[in-house]
Formats: sequence, C-alpha cells, structure tokens
Amino acid sequence: MATAARVALTEGLECVTLRRVAEELAVRPGLISHYFPSAEDLVAAAFAVAALGELDALLPAERPDGTPAQYLARYFALSSGAAYDDISRLWINARHLSRYRPVLRDVVTRMELASDDRLETLILDGAARGEFRTDDARSAAIQILVVLDGLGAHANSDRTDRPPAVARLALSTAERALGLPHGSLDAPGATGTLPLAFSPTEAAEAAVAAEMTEPSEVAGGTVAGKTGGPGASPAGAADGTGDDA
Repeated sequence: MATAARVALTEGLECVTLRRVAEELAVRPGLISHYFPSAEDLVAAAFAVAALGELDALLPAERPDGTPAQYLARYFALSSGAAYDDISRLWINARHLSRYRPVLRDVVTRMELASDDRLETLILDGAARGEFRTDDARSAAIQILVVLDGLGAHANSDRTDRPPAVARLALSTAERALGLPHGSLDAPGATGTLPLAFSPTEAAEAAVAAEMTEPSEVAGGTVAGKTGGPGASPAGAADGTGDDA
C-alpha cells in the first residue's frame, strides 16, 4: 500500500492501477488483486494511506512532547511548502475523482471527518488548558480547515506574488477563532522543540505499518484490503492472472 500511495502522491490517483503497483513490486497483478479485487478498491486504499499518513504526521492523536498551542503552531508550519503541496494536489485529485467513484468518495468523506475530529480534539485540549478561548471548537476547526483547503487549491499555481495577508490567512483565522494574539502561532519559538519535518511518502509508510498492526476506525478497513493487505503472499497468489481495470 505504501507503493500505491507513493504513485498517487507523485503521479496522481489515475496512475494507481493493479498492474502498475504489481510492476513496482515486481509481482504478478494477481497478487495485488487478491487483496484489492478492483482498481477502484486500490485507488481508494492508496488515498486512504496517504491521507491517514498526513493526518497522523501533522495532527498526531498523541501529543506528549508539547502543548496544544505548540502542536497547532507546528501544524501550520508544516502546512506549506513543497511537501504539503503534494498532499494538497492529492486531495484535489481525490475530490475530483470522487464525483465518479463511490468507493473513493466514501473514503474522502471519512478522511475529511477524521481531520475535523482530530483538529477539534486538539482545540478542546487547548481550551481545557486555558491556551485557547472558543465556545465552539468544532466550528473553529472547520473554519481553519476550510481556509487551508482553499489555499491548497492553488498548489499548482505560482504563488510568489501572494500578499502576506493571504499567505497568512489560515493562521489569522485560527488566531481569531481561538482568541489568540495576532502573530502568536508563527512567532519565533511557537513550536517549542517539536520536529518540523514532513515527508508524505514516509508518513504513508508509517500509516501502513500502523494499520497492519492495529487497523484504525478512521481508515475503516480500506487500507488492509479484504484479507489484511499484501504483507505476505498467500499460497498461489503470486501466480494469479488478475488484471487491472
């Protein structure tokens, strides 16, 4: 699945096929189709892996190394640049294709709700500690994510002449919604000692490893395929003749 996610991130979901993934792994397409009976299942799983990797890397459920405010500042620090552009392009791609692909549409919807939930939880934790002030954490989370999505929609465009106020729009939205002083989320030291590195492909690999160990409700079984994913070849599967769609 990490291979399928890498193809999706670098080339687009349209390039994720049973045959292409089999070629990348040097196995017969029948092995891939044993776990993902159709290309639609594989495409949905590839997106799920990449999106879940992004979510866990940028908005981790466990946050032992900093405060909610520091993790939120880190989220914004990582929500820009070339690596995040790759994720933005993938989301654009998935939302477009989901018009015609119901399996993918279900996964996109599930991952959107998971992002809402994860950011809302972070905001609630910060409010409980007195770091944030809001009467509606869910609304604040959705406002922030909508702005980030809007900015990410320009991932394929030249943004060098973007006004600073526009470039900082997501930060300003968060500061306003959470009762924070202007400039607090990107001030020097706002992220504390939290690491500021993000690789979408490495995040996808980590998501696959985590799902194989303990499948999450977020992925809804999409990542593992019908029998747990091609971590080990079942008898005869590598000799299958299944083709891509």
